[in-house]
Amino acid sequence: MSRKSKRGFSSYYIVLFLFFLVSAIGFYLVKNQIAVAKEDNTYHQLKMFTQVLDLVERDYVEPVDPKKLIYGAIQGMLSSLDPHSSFMKPEDFKELQVETKGKFTGIGIEITLKDGILTVVSPIEGTPAFKAGIQANDKILKINGKSTKNMTLIQAVKLLRGPKGTEVTVSIYREGWSQLKDIKLVRDVIPIKSVRSKMLEDGYGYVRITNFQAKTSGELKKGLRSLEGKKGLRGLVLDLRNNPGGLLDQAVKVSDEFLESGLIVYTDGRIEDQKMRFTAKPNKVHHDYPIVVLVNGGSASASEIVAGALQDNKRAIIVGTQTFGKGSVQTIIPLEGGAAVRLTTARYYTPSGRSIQAKGITPDIIVPFVLPEEKKEAKNVFHFLKEKDLEGHLKGEGDENSSKKGKKKKSKKSSEKDKDVEKQLAKDNQLREALRILKAWSIFTQMKPECLRQDS
Repeated sequence: MSRKSKRGFSSYYIVLFLFFLVSAIGFYLVKNQIAVAKEDNTYHQLKMFTQVLDLVERDYVEPVDPKKLIYGAIQGMLSSLDPHSSFMKPEDFKELQVETKGKFTGIGIEITLKDGILTVVSPIEGTPAFKAGIQANDKILKINGKSTKNMTLIQAVKLLRGPKGTEVTVSIYREGWSQLKDIKLVRDVIPIKSVRSKMLEDGYGYVRITNFQAKTSGELKKGLRSLEGKKGLRGLVLDLRNNPGGLLDQAVKVSDEFLESGLIVYTDGRIEDQKMRFTAKPNKVHHDYPIVVLVNGGSASASEIVAGALQDNKRAIIVGTQTFGKGSVQTIIPLEGGAAVRLTTARYYTPSGRSIQAKGITPDIIVPFVLPEEKKEAKNVFHFLKEKDLEGHLKGEGDENSSKKGKKKKSKKSSEKDKDVEKQLAKDNQLREALRILKAWSIFTQMKPECLRQDS
């Protein structure tokens, strides 16, 4: 290579180096200018805030506590983000901690702001609101005659809660109604037991989770042990209807109880700490029976995580109606002085990558809830007679022997339980359908493969 060409080659690299150097410096300066501009803008807005604060303190018609003004400003800032972000005063933060660990008095509903309107996510089973017939998606337009327009969630909760035995009136609007309905409720202690279990029929269990609290996974294990006993189960109905959610870690533990491996849920936020993945681990006790999960419009947040995890992992059949659609994660961040911030920090996704936010979980089998019709007097009572009821009917094989031996008497307690289950099944068409699915599942798994083939 000639000296001339070498010099040209070197010049080329020098120019290239200078180009990248200038580009890097330019990028740094632009980025720095953007950061400076952003800081200037934030400083300008903060300066405006201090001016207004000073103005109110000096010129407002009455003296105002600066702490009240600061709290109000923070609350306004957070409520402008989304319905679930909020500021909690020290007393509100303490109340939240009690909710997940102890007991509280109120009417027993989970509420949210939907399109700016105070909306029921779901009533908690066994509470005054549940007994009064308040339903998911009911709109609360007044509390004790006071309009809920522009009311924050915390303000609404404070009005709804109170000492046991005191009354509160909520004005409800429900889709299809022509006018508001006032419902008077007597506040009571809200039950903290989140899991209830019982047998529907021999071999078929039922577990109801009303919300996800600190002890939920422990209560679930205890309930399953009782149901499974020595014989085990042929199928389980997991009822998450009107379950407003609760603690994320409990939703993960409940899902993990029925999964041996695979992704349960993952979260995605702006910062790395909010990007989490939760996977199932092998269980000491295996629950290797079919599961039907019941959901409806009152199933939200943590209950949607469980339903989505079991659905995506092909572990359960989801039955009922579309769920509420709350797919965001709130982080509680304590502040100095005992206050705290509840901030939406991430969205959560089911194992297959579905975002539930504002969409919800779509059941595998849609079964709307149908209210039972009032019993009508039968026009012809003889329509219900069967062969065995006719006088002098021909005995079937084994009838005489069985009548001689007699049947074992059921205990009074067992008989009452059976009657309670019969009543529940009679009133609940979704539960009846879940039980039918489990029974059909059991039949199909026992069939030989050649029985399922069709001749071409």
